[in-house]
Amino acid sequence: MSAASSYFEKTLALLQDVHEQELPAIEQAAELCASSIAAGGLVFLFGNGHSRMMCEEMTPRQGCFPGFVALVEMALSNHAAIVGANGLRAPLYLEKYEGYAEEILRGFHFGPHDAFIVISTSGIRPVVVEMAAGAKRRGLPVIAIVSRPHSEQSAPAHSSGKKLADLADIVLDNHCPAGDCVLEIEGLEWRTGPASTVTGAMIVNMLRCQVAERLLDRGLKPELLPSHQFVGHTGAAEQLERFYEAYRKSLRHLYE
Repeated sequence: MSAASSYFEKTLALLQDVHEQELPAIEQAAELCASSIAAGGLVFLFGNGHSRMMCEEMTPRQGCFPGFVALVEMALSNHAAIVGANGLRAPLYLEKYEGYAEEILRGFHFGPHDAFIVISTSGIRPVVVEMAAGAKRRGLPVIAIVSRPHSEQSAPAHSSGKKLADLADIVLDNHCPAGDCVLEIEGLEWRTGPASTVTGAMIVNMLRCQVAERLLDRGLKPELLPSHQFVGHTGAAEQLERFYEAYRKSLRHLYE
């Protein structure tokens, strides 16, 4: 089997594990999120490094709706240059710096119905542990998206000895192996083929769809973001404006 086919098969098996084993927890998380949004609250998604992609997979994304907020700190996530200015070294250092998450949280006035989703495959870095702890101190429920195999095999990196999963009310397992990568190729010392983007995006979209259904069950119709490719279509253009306005209004309590 080629490396490409092997990666496909291994990742497909992980997706099947997500469907078979995580659906009850996704249902539970969806109920929490729907209850928060229905009460006028917001569900924040935080992830540093590559995990920020899961935040943006939720919103802004075609089919998204107000109620979810991607809390993306660029200093922790803008590392595409790899070396030099805005390279990889600084974000990897900052995610280990205790106290940084609290400075991010201090920029908002969270409401009583807000909630958090914190995403980290390892679930051990100080910034994600402190983001969850800071949300809990503010009385907000926390959903974690982690790899249980990776987290359970890793020593805590925060001085408290806590990991993200220890602080979460609900844990969603992306089922990726320790180190994330699933493929061993003869001649390479380290594995390749990371899978957390695939399984994490599946979890995020399953959650989003389930929340939409539960909001409708409550008699609340979410304002969806239509495809940008349809903006020339009058109906889609009007819907885009409705989405913008609904999203703007949803953020009011953060800055009051």
